Amino acid sequence: MTTPETPDILQDRAAWLERAKTLSESLPFMRQYSDETVVIKFGGHAMESDDLARLFARDIVLLKQVGVNPVVVHGGGPQIDVMLKRLDIQTPRVDGLRYTDEATVEVVEMILSGKINKQIVSAINEAGGFAVGLSGKDGHLIRARKLRRTKKDPDSNIEKILDLGFVGEPAEITPHILDVFQQTDVIPVIAPVGMGNAGETFNINADTAAGAIAAATNARRMIMLTDVPGVLDKAGNLIPEMTASQVAGYIADGTISGGMIPKVETCLEAVTQGVEAAVILDGRVPHAVLLELFTPHGVGTLIKAD
Repeated sequence: MTTPETPDILQDRAAWLERAKTLSESLPFMRQYSDETVVIKFGGHAMESDDLARLFARDIVLLKQVGVNPVVVHGGGPQIDVMLKRLDIQTPRVDGLRYTDEATVEVVEMILSGKINKQIVSAINEAGGFAVGLSGKDGHLIRARKLRRTKKDPDSNIEKILDLGFVGEPAEITPHILDVFQQTDVIPVIAPVGMGNAGETFNINADTAAGAIAAATNARRMIMLTDVPGVLDKAGNLIPEMTASQVAGYIADGTISGGMIPKVETCLEAVTQGVEAAVILDGRVPHAVLLELFTPHGVGTLIKAD
């Protein structure tokens, strides 16, 4: 006599079939990214939420297990601010930009290369991966130079150079250590701290570091996790895809403004140096990276060359 199936069993079976269908539909995308490097900038709310951080770690492990080579580059601005406040270290502003002196850059390196980096490494390892923490100083990964910003004096119209202290930008990326890891099961997790020619330490914007590393490693994709769905049009709707020339138009007409401009410019720099495409997406969405890579339409704004 056959035991009748209860509603719970039928519901479970439907859920299992849906999962199997999802996995089957993902297979072509997994093959597409097999043996390809994907650089992922991890930051914002996704990094501050324990639940999202755990999901992110599991997704990174899954990428490695299906043959993708993920490289994680992380930020840590809010955590740095908390520690500076706790240590009562004042950080003056130069035209709205943080000036980073010697005392500040020591704290930056401690938080980025120490606390945050090891938290992400531990989360990935606990999820079944084999992560190793690095900073840009390791293996000469990021050779840095002082970041110089200019501003025109409104009265004289003469440009002046803003000195931001130990704030840097990548001068050269040496991906040798990442090339070695690519042949293994190691997942590199990189803190955006670089070294200058005189051995000085520079704090580098995580978006900028991720873009430079993506270009140097010939990454298939650069994924930038943010706290917004992507680039929005003037009506607040997501722009799913745009080219370099379209980006210029959106900046000119004010569609892209404020803090989104440097993010988009970083993506453009990466794609003009050989990255197939860069994506800005919402890291607050669970499994955002998997949705972007393994579904037909993705979940953010994809930027590619003309």
